[in-house]
Amino acid sequence: MARVSVAWSNLMHERTRLMVAIAGVSFAVILIFMNLGFMGALIATATNFYDEFNAELFIISPETLEISTSTAFPRERLYQVAGVAGVDRVMPLYSEYLLWRNPETGESRAIFTYGINPHDPVFLMPEFQGNEARRLLSQPNTVFFDRFSRPEFGPQAIGTTTEADRRSATIGGTYFLGGGFAADGTLIMSDQNFVRYLEPRPLSLINMGLVKLKPGTSPEKVAETMDNLLPADVEIYTKAGIIDHDAAYWLESTSIGFIFSMGVAVSFVVGAVIVYQILFTDIREHLPEYATMKAMGYRSQYLFKIVLQEAIFLAVLGYIPGLAAALGLYHLTAKATAGTLPVAMNGGRVIFVLILTLLMCSLSGLISVRKAVTADPAEIF
Repeated sequence: MARVSVAWSNLMHERTRLMVAIAGVSFAVILIFMNLGFMGALIATATNFYDEFNAELFIISPETLEISTSTAFPRERLYQVAGVAGVDRVMPLYSEYLLWRNPETGESRAIFTYGINPHDPVFLMPEFQGNEARRLLSQPNTVFFDRFSRPEFGPQAIGTTTEADRRSATIGGTYFLGGGFAADGTLIMSDQNFVRYLEPRPLSLINMGLVKLKPGTSPEKVAETMDNLLPADVEIYTKAGIIDHDAAYWLESTSIGFIFSMGVAVSFVVGAVIVYQILFTDIREHLPEYATMKAMGYRSQYLFKIVLQEAIFLAVLGYIPGLAAALGLYHLTAKATAGTLPVAMNGGRVIFVLILTLLMCSLSGLISVRKAVTADPAEIF
C-alpha cells in the first residue's frame, strides 16, 4: 500500500506533466483502436457477403486468392460430390468484372458480377426469395443492382436501362450486399445472361461451388469426404474456413493489411516513447529521494515496483479517455460512410488494446527505472 501511495504521489506532484502523459497515452490508444477498427472493417467488408450465401461448404480452385480473383474450374466437380451423404444441393457460382456504363455521364467502370442459376437458392437475401425474383432474373439483359455500390455507377432505380460491355442492361431489382475493398459495386444476374455478357465464357467453367447440406450434417466431416473424393484442382472450405482464407489474403498479401498492421505497431512505439519520457523525467527529478531510500536500506526491487506502478497508473488513466474517444470516432466513421465501412467496437478488441496499453507503459517503465535502480547515494550527495 505504501508503494502505491509513493507511486501515486510522484505522478500527482506535477499535475501538468501528468495531464500531458495521460494525453499522450490516450493519443496512442486512439491510434491503435482506429487502426484495429479499420483492419476489422477491411476483413468484414471483404468477407461479409459469405453470410448471405446459402451454403455450408465452398469449393474453389487452389489458385484462387479471394473471391474477386478466383480461378475457374470444371463444373463437373460439383456433380462428383452431389451424391455424397449429407449433401442436399450443389450450386454453381460464376463471377467476373464487367464494364458498367453510367447512363447519366456515359463513363464506364468495372463492377463485380455474380452469375447464378435463377432456380438455385444461392443467396439468403430476401430480395431473391420467391417466384417474382426468379422470373426477373430469368429475363434477358436483366440484372439486380447492389444498393451499396458507389454513386459513380449512376442511378440505381428499378427500370434504369444502360449498357454493360456494349450490351443493353436493365435493372430489374436491387439488394444490399457490398463489394468490400475489391469492388466498388456488384451485380447479380442469371447464368445465361452472365455468359451472354462475358462471351465466350462457357457455363462448364465455374468460379465457386456452393454446397448446401442437410440439417444436422457436420460440414467438417462432409468436407473431409469430398477432399478424398475430388482431385487436387479444387479445395473445399467450410464457411468459417473460406472467410479465414480470404481474410488472410487481405491481411497478409496486400498493402492494405500491412498499412493497418504497421499503424498499430507505430502507435505502440509512439505511446511507449511518450511514457518513457515522462517516467524518465520524473525519476531524474526525484533521484535524490530514490538515492535516500536506497541509503535507508530499501532494495532496488522496491524502487522498481514504484516505477512500474506509475506506468500502470498512466496506462489506465490514458486508456479510459482513449476508449471513449475511439467509440465516438467509430460512430462518426460508420455514420459518415452510411454503414458501408462497418467500424465497430467489440469486447475482444477492448481487452486486447487494454493489455497492449499496459504492456506499452510497463515496457517504458522497465527501461526508465534503470536510472533509479543504479543511483549511488554517495554520488548523488
